[in-house]
Amino acid sequence: MSKNNDTPSNTPEVLVKVEGLSKKFCKDLKTSLWYGVKDLMSGVRGSTSTNEHALRHKEFWAVKDINFELRRGECLGLIGHNGAGKSTLLKILNGLINPDAGSVTIKGRVGALIELGAGFNPILSGRENIYNNGAILGFSRKEIDTKLDKIIAFSELEEFIDMPVQHYSSGMKVRLGFAVAAQMEPDVLIIDEVLAVGDLGFVLKCFKTIDTILPNTAIIFVSHNMPMVSRICNQIILMEHGCAKFQGQEVGKAIDLYYTRFANNKSNVVLDDGSLALDKIEILNKKNINDVAQVEWGSDLTMDLTFKNNTLKELPLFNITIFDKEQRPVALLEPNTERSDITFSTNEIQFRITHENLQLSKGVYSVNVSVNNMKSKEPYLRINGVLDFQMINEIETWPPFLLEANYAMI
Repeated sequence: MSKNNDTPSNTPEVLVKVEGLSKKFCKDLKTSLWYGVKDLMSGVRGSTSTNEHALRHKEFWAVKDINFELRRGECLGLIGHNGAGKSTLLKILNGLINPDAGSVTIKGRVGALIELGAGFNPILSGRENIYNNGAILGFSRKEIDTKLDKIIAFSELEEFIDMPVQHYSSGMKVRLGFAVAAQMEPDVLIIDEVLAVGDLGFVLKCFKTIDTILPNTAIIFVSHNMPMVSRICNQIILMEHGCAKFQGQEVGKAIDLYYTRFANNKSNVVLDDGSLALDKIEILNKKNINDVAQVEWGSDLTMDLTFKNNTLKELPLFNITIFDKEQRPVALLEPNTERSDITFSTNEIQFRITHENLQLSKGVYSVNVSVNNMKSKEPYLRINGVLDFQMINEIETWPPFLLEANYAMI
């Protein structure tokens, strides 16, 4: 533990300090055991290698050179795809595994919700596990007694608190785990993806509690749910292949980078029966910044589409849907009719579609295109993410639409 008390009184103290943290694993069990024996023998002989932290055959960095400081009252979001190194980093922070390089300094009590049911003895009751977890956090039995009723009430498990935890559902384990971690008021709270298991009502209750304890706590929060991340985090680390791809207080920028990884997936053709093929789609009234199409809020959204016609004899129905960065559909442009002004021939189908005064909120959006038979609705073609665009506006809003409005005296 650090003993440095030189922090200015008006600046919250640093509760978590991570310096050059790295951890490597081996992809093969037999090779891993052999490396372990060699390292043990080297330690016994007292020999050291100048390359002791270099990768050997079949090894990889699960976490590589991670650095950050977290003060009381701050919440750090760890995001990234599965296998990026988030859970490994959390296990190092919680002391479950040792790093191969770097150091971790944590002050005060640490509460952790890393894995579902972790820290619970399955044959003990919920009540007994509360006392066990409280003791691990450093509380006396008398201190736990004063908090017990609040923990049980928060978990909403009054009827099942004396039942063995091994009979709890996943949601019940989350309720008990968060109730213990939050009501014990730790200095550092580590939360992995476990909140995704809880029902909506309990999740909202958890976030209300996080709002309450955050001023006196440092929180490390891992989630694939970006609204949750943006809701409570004031700094963020985007991890990829064990490294920090992005780090800073620009939470929105990090979330955009997170979604870019999925947008770059080229396997976006969901259905193609060969009747026609998308040849070109382009937004006209845009400006490109770093290869990103940008559209001003309140301007017209105009797109030109060209399809190669292979077999169709009649005009099909075009559905153009706009999705937000979480791949939720937020708008459908009105489909065409048989009387729509579309160039149709045996070789090519062309049209321009315009939506005036686009009022989507600031953010990144993608366009999906599907083509169906006009009468039977039989599907011909469906392509997800045919293009992306970014709405530009000075105003940050949470809802998907920022609608123009006039205010007048009455």
